[in-house]
Amino acid sequence: MAILGKTHGRLFLSPLAAFLLLFLGFPALVNLVYSVSTVSFETLRSPTLSGFGNYLTVVRDGEFWRAFGFSLRFGLLTALAECLLGLFLAVFLAPLLSKRPILLAPLMLPLMVAPAMVGLMYRLVLHEFAGPVPYYLFEWFGDSPAFLDPQTAFWTLAVVEVLQWTPFAFLLFYAAYLAIPDALREAAALDGAGAWKILRFIELPLMMPTLVIAFFIRFIDGFRVFDNIYALTGAGAGGSTTSLSMFIYQAFFKEGAIGKAVAASVILFIASLLFLMSLNRLARLRRR
Repeated sequence: MAILGKTHGRLFLSPLAAFLLLFLGFPALVNLVYSVSTVSFETLRSPTLSGFGNYLTVVRDGEFWRAFGFSLRFGLLTALAECLLGLFLAVFLAPLLSKRPILLAPLMLPLMVAPAMVGLMYRLVLHEFAGPVPYYLFEWFGDSPAFLDPQTAFWTLAVVEVLQWTPFAFLLFYAAYLAIPDALREAAALDGAGAWKILRFIELPLMMPTLVIAFFIRFIDGFRVFDNIYALTGAGAGGSTTSLSMFIYQAFFKEGAIGKAVAASVILFIASLLFLMSLNRLARLRRR
């Protein structure tokens, strides 16, 4: 019976496996071939194998490591800010939302807008000459910072990312907060524990798996960010806002260095895979 159940399970999974092999496996194979080939837009159908020269070009490129550092810093900062704000909102608004659940709808509105549209919206709002934010700052204080110059563009992009995706973290944390049995809180209160101790010793430990998962989901999404940056600043002055995704885009479409761009994407894929495997291993060790 157990063997029959496993067979049925594999049969049910076979369409999904076939879909992944067809729509993900084949492009991945083509990318691997392009990454070790000399290829251009004219020779896409007949690339010439040239070894690992593209990978050496990427690894020796200072712009690649600069873009890697930007993406790493951006992903860590935005993921941490989103999780902290989302956790605060989930705990602080839980009593209100339990009585007025309809208020969840406006809180989720930022998630309904495409990131590229959010970038365009903030590009208009923060425009140096036509944007309302610089205009009113000049009117009220006589000065306005340049939100998209090389010195402040990173922080502007980070704020835009946090404003859009904090509701995602909030929704996960709010669901985890509601899943905690009220009996645990009541028992702790009977033992004399205040709200802070209940949060610290009961609620946060029970919510920790959700916190960790949300952090890494948002870190991965922030690490590969492209839409907001492309719409707001592009690569930025002197490459100041070039993320890894932007580096690959420029190498592919502007330089025409298809092999270099694909090699960089393969390196990014391998790094992400190793990161996820390490995270999975840590989770298994924790369960043991």
